Amino acid sequence: MEDKYLRHLIRNVAFFGDANIPESDPTYKAAFDTAKLLADSGFTVIDGGGPGVMHAATSGAEAGGGTTLTVTFDPINAPGYEGRYLKNVPDKEIVTTNYIDRMFKLMEHGDIFVIFKGGSGTISEFGTAWVLAKLYYGHHKPFILYGNFWAEIIDVLRKHMNLDKKELSVFEIVDSPKEVLAAIQKFERRIDGGKQL
Repeated sequence: MEDKYLRHLIRNVAFFGDANIPESDPTYKAAFDTAKLLADSGFTVIDGGGPGVMHAATSGAEAGGGTTLTVTFDPINAPGYEGRYLKNVPDKEIVTTNYIDRMFKLMEHGDIFVIFKGGSGTISEFGTAWVLAKLYYGHHKPFILYGNFWAEIIDVLRKHMNLDKKELSVFEIVDSPKEVLAAIQKFERRIDGGKQL
């Protein structure tokens, strides 16, 4: 990519999504291809160190020659947790003590978040990213929702919840790896121009 060695205003991209999908799942492939493209474009890819979308992110970034970071935890009394995935081997790992610490550490290290299809864990990450963007609007971290199905979810939330214009401006909905890269570049232009994200 022609801009691979340019300084990115957004450097670290955190991936969120379903842990319980096989490599044959379209969401896995989308996460892999997205991570590969971003790594090839000079971004660091960050994920939770588990299977599914997280493994796809690390593997895709490695295939793109990029740098990877995982944030993991080893829970007690959390039978619903997918567990640390031994096949997900990053360049660097940060170990936390519980789910909340792990989620916030992922968000601390990510400059932007890409959120794929997932379950209740992904919903919590999506909600946290959104409320942080509202609270720190103008100094917030934007996020990208991967998949056209997100438009229907957002429409339902907009219809039934009390959302303002600013809250609806902090994310983009995309449906391909190239659109993820374009959305990141769009947010970078806003930052570089000193505009509100």
